Amino acid sequence: MDIAKSDIVKAIAGRDKGSYFFVLATEGDFLLLADGKRRRLENPKRKRCKHVALAGTSQSPVAGKIRSNEKVTNSELRRAIAAWSSGNPDQEGL
Repeated sequence: MDIAKSDIVKAIAGRDKGSYFFVLATEGDFLLLADGKRRRLENPKRKRCKHVALAGTSQSPVAGKIRSNEKVTNSELRRAIAAWSSGNPDQEGL
């Protein structure tokens, strides 16, 4: 399982089990995750790789911003995750 920056992952353990997050950074065996709602960009969740599953790779503008270290807002994260989980990629990161 090769999880990279800007991928979308699903938590499979912990109190946030079943939630989707964007990967903001990788730190060895740990990932920094944010969803823009419960886990905001200012305070990302630090979670072990073994406690998440790769849900998909997003090609949204938000993912591009994360990859290029541009400023991303919490509302952009929320919107992109909602569009991705509903299966409507046309609405990602408007």
